Amino acid sequence: MPEPEKLDTCRRRLAVARGDAPADLLIKGARLVNVLSGEIHEADVAVADGVVVGFSGREAARVIEADGRYLCPGLIDGHIHIESTLLSPPVFARAVAPHGTCAVMCDPHEIANVLGLAGIEYMLACSRDLPVTCYFMMPSCVPATDMATSGARLGATDVAAMLARHPDRILGLAEVMNYPGVVAGDADMLRKIRAARGRVIDGHAPGLTGRALDAYVTAGPGSDHECTHLEEAREKLRRGMHIMIRQGSTEQNLEELIPLVTAENAGRFSLVSDDRDPVDLSRKGHLNALVAQAMACGVPPVTAVAMASINPARYFNLRRRGAVAPGYRADFVLVNDLKSFDITDVFLEGRHVADMEFSDYSCLTPPRAMHVAGDVTEARLAIPAQKGARIKAIGLIPGQIVTECRVMDALVRDGLAVADPSRDLAKLAVIERHKATGNIGLGFIAGLKLQNGAIAGTVAHDAHNLIVAGANDADMILAAQALMVSGGGFAVAGGGRLLAQVRLPVAGLMSDAPLEVVMEGLVALRAAYRQIARPKPEALDHPFMAMSFVSLEVIGALRLTDQGLFDVASFSRTPLFV
Repeated sequence: MPEPEKLDTCRRRLAVARGDAPADLLIKGARLVNVLSGEIHEADVAVADGVVVGFSGREAARVIEADGRYLCPGLIDGHIHIESTLLSPPVFARAVAPHGTCAVMCDPHEIANVLGLAGIEYMLACSRDLPVTCYFMMPSCVPATDMATSGARLGATDVAAMLARHPDRILGLAEVMNYPGVVAGDADMLRKIRAARGRVIDGHAPGLTGRALDAYVTAGPGSDHECTHLEEAREKLRRGMHIMIRQGSTEQNLEELIPLVTAENAGRFSLVSDDRDPVDLSRKGHLNALVAQAMACGVPPVTAVAMASINPARYFNLRRRGAVAPGYRADFVLVNDLKSFDITDVFLEGRHVADMEFSDYSCLTPPRAMHVAGDVTEARLAIPAQKGARIKAIGLIPGQIVTECRVMDALVRDGLAVADPSRDLAKLAVIERHKATGNIGLGFIAGLKLQNGAIAGTVAHDAHNLIVAGANDADMILAAQALMVSGGGFAVAGGGRLLAQVRLPVAGLMSDAPLEVVMEGLVALRAAYRQIARPKPEALDHPFMAMSFVSLEVIGALRLTDQGLFDVASFSRTPLFV
């Protein structure tokens, strides 16, 4: 039986819907982008107690004249890692709310790989009751594989326990990245999938095709956000997968995949950001930018809006979310022009964003997460080599997180293989930071555009060890030591000096500072990178995010972890020298 106050709330909403009582809010003269009926029509939208109750005019405590502006449902990001924004959940919510985001599906496997269940509970606590609803998916791959050293290990019992403990906030199993294990019938992976039966199970299967894809889908994953080619997405779509078209700061797949969307299959697609840089969030926006880009690529407006609202809501079984209609939560935006998606007003649960006090929300700081064994020295970074040696270098691909294996001649000096900035070849080191094992993986990376100096970070998917790339060992050591002392973050060194640093004290992944402070630090960090990088247009827009993915051993082709160089295709360690 409903609780008295809930029953009273229901009765009041019904009274407003019947016209027997005034509404809290009335938006008059709007052109409603109706993602349920697939049309744009005129409507006066009435709201009572945070819920839409009707489309006709009536008395209201607050009346806003839309004057023909478009009214669209609030936007829902179906796949994002808040940690990758470098912002704590409350600061993140404050940053995305003005861009029309009303809900996000978070995969906290970044902080879980550092702090385990305590990291997930931290994210849940920090995001509770925020104006932007933060739902979560339970990480499936902590660690992602045994090819890297992470800070925690979560099993099927942990998955089951967390789903039972937080049934309304943890909606299912997060991206199942160990797709080779799933296809091969790995017992641990199948137990995790079984623990989430009856819930949403997200996929992560870059390049998977044919019978292996059949096996993966048969096991349970129902979506994929890793498609980089249209035919790859088509094959997965035909097998019933929900295709999440990703357009993040580094991973940009929208233009390639959007031609696959048709009137017949549009309900099987969502727009997601996955990883979004805070500078991009502030300057370019969030899902609103993706909706505008989709329309610029020829997607009809109602379809583009649906891909960022009702489609993810339906995929994640969110009742009465993702549309503007009676009984739905009153999340909506007013837009001047659909093509530019120029948002003028945002309402979350019937309240204007300008009236919300995001500063009231605070987070506890989790424990220190920097445990490196010993000093990082030139001897520990040395790579012995003979003249004429050839190496396998990780090759960055612009606009993608996948990499390629480039076989190159090593530059050998005094019996050591060293960086060669003339060929855009930097030395790369991944230093274990969770369990003080002393592990350091060494290799080379092509594509960071470093002329001199070094860059370092503790954001290094998914184990998030300390990663550093540079043109010389001395600056690599300086950048790494700065982060070891500060507890994590990003650093740039050049000419024997620390040029810039951004501190990320929350697990070495997130700042506890306001967006403006983080932005200021990142702007200085990028300016420092440009001092040691090749000039524009060659210098990267997101060098730290690009570097952060070269240790992710479940997507490739070639990766470096604290345990060495790995060939993703064979899922095995591979020698640096050919």
